Amino acid sequence: MNARESAFVSASRSARLRQMLVSNELEFMMEAHNGLSARIVREAGFKAIWGSGLAISAQFGVRDNNEASWTQVVDTLEFMADASDLPILLDGDTGYGNFNNVRRLVRKLEQRGIAGVCIEDKQFPKTNSFINGEAQPLADMDEFCGKIKAGKDSQSDENFSIVARVEALIAGWGMDEALRRAEAYRQAGADAILIHSKLSRPDEILEFAREWAGRGPLVIVPTKYYSTPTEVFREAGISTVIWANHLIRAATSAMQAVAKEIHSSETLVNVEDSIAAVNEIFRLQDADEYSEAEDRYLSSGRAAGAAIVLAASRGKGLEAVTEDRPKVMLPIAGRPLLRWLVDAFKKQSVNDITVVGGYRADAIDTAGIKLVVNERHAQTGELASLACAADKLAGDTVISYGDLLFRSYILRDLVESEAAFSVVVDSSLTDAENASVRDFAWCSAGDDRGLFGNKVTLRHVSSGQEATSAIASQTPHGRWMGLLNVRGEGRERLQAVLAKLQARPDFDSLDMPALLNALIEAGEAIEVQYVHGHWRGVNDLDDFRRAGDFAHAQAPFAAAVGNQTDAASGAAQ
Repeated sequence: MNARESAFVSASRSARLRQMLVSNELEFMMEAHNGLSARIVREAGFKAIWGSGLAISAQFGVRDNNEASWTQVVDTLEFMADASDLPILLDGDTGYGNFNNVRRLVRKLEQRGIAGVCIEDKQFPKTNSFINGEAQPLADMDEFCGKIKAGKDSQSDENFSIVARVEALIAGWGMDEALRRAEAYRQAGADAILIHSKLSRPDEILEFAREWAGRGPLVIVPTKYYSTPTEVFREAGISTVIWANHLIRAATSAMQAVAKEIHSSETLVNVEDSIAAVNEIFRLQDADEYSEAEDRYLSSGRAAGAAIVLAASRGKGLEAVTEDRPKVMLPIAGRPLLRWLVDAFKKQSVNDITVVGGYRADAIDTAGIKLVVNERHAQTGELASLACAADKLAGDTVISYGDLLFRSYILRDLVESEAAFSVVVDSSLTDAENASVRDFAWCSAGDDRGLFGNKVTLRHVSSGQEATSAIASQTPHGRWMGLLNVRGEGRERLQAVLAKLQARPDFDSLDMPALLNALIEAGEAIEVQYVHGHWRGVNDLDDFRRAGDFAHAQAPFAAAVGNQTDAASGAAQ
């Protein structure tokens, strides 16, 4: 980019439009009619946008007869200005009324960053010039000059441009009248003259240009005389060419063809490869920028980005109800157990959910999730399932058992933790008659429910594969729920520990507590979030029967049964 181009790009939109109008080189504008087309025009390399009245009214599905109100047009322009940094010259019809309407229009366009407006010397409401143009009455010349003066007096930006469109040739009033009007409009303050013609040859446009003799910038719209070589316009001293309606026409023919094909064939297979991919629409909508902003503004702890759900098991003790489906697809209060879990994640904006299936993975509902299958689920444990999805640890991630129901605050508080590793421990479950029972947790301190904010870390979790630990002789502080949150650099450190465990000969039998203990042994601090009930694991038929009551209940389950707990921890591969 040379110095001239750099200066052009850094100038305001209105200044760039003015530079194009007065340029000694032939310039080009392309029609756009909404935000998407405005972005397409920018990406194609055009320097400015023509906000076509025909195209904008057409995308509303109404006639080019001022049936779309000027406020609806201006609202559309705002989306276009937001979608593209190009200067926009609005096809402002007749100015939507008298001099006062033009004054208000100019002020509103400036407020929305529109670079200029073109107004035509016909009467309001107007009709498109190519529809019986000779029968359309022209505005009084002096009155139209008053509109131009009113508009120029109202602008606060000195570079805002008003282009006067002369319709005398369209209406059949002849060359002399066209030149007379153009000169009057120039003297009234118009920044450029747009001379319009409905002929299929450029003869009268070229004659006008010769007679005009460079008195001011001259703009043309070669919709009818489109076969004229562009070099002819350069030689004639034309300032700017407007390609006035070709995107809306291209879109219309494409939509007609695709709609007809889909209706006829009743399938998408014949059109999918010939239309824009959905990802291309996302790109034009600037979806990546939103994702980057989400990472920037939500990464402080308000929401985790992803979840991995370990759901490969059939469920010991549940064989009577899992012959044709895995445990996670058991119906709980009218919905599969997995759907309760997925909905809980999505409520906390954890939308990227990977489920590791195994037993009857074909029966897992994949709506809203990505399914990964542990093909060796019958011979392996939870860590083997996690290893199947290790590459899904691309950001802040919650790792969860697949058989959990819980109150929403539990997940909310977990994903808001700023710790690299954090877990949920239920302090209401401390009666470990057998130290080898899964998931009992020993922590750096007990649950002092009167003191919030004290940092508590995990020391050990009982694992079904471990020998009796010395710490297991002590009363546990609770039971790990089956939720682990991994943030930031913790992801890579977890993957490193998981890789070391994979080198062990007994890796296939290892469970999630073994991973937590390995992290602790590696020196990682795992923050504990204490809860007191308010969740349930589905491990056997009794849990299955009671899970429906928990799902229906709005009040904490523990409150409904007095001192009994509403939580039963369990594992799901």
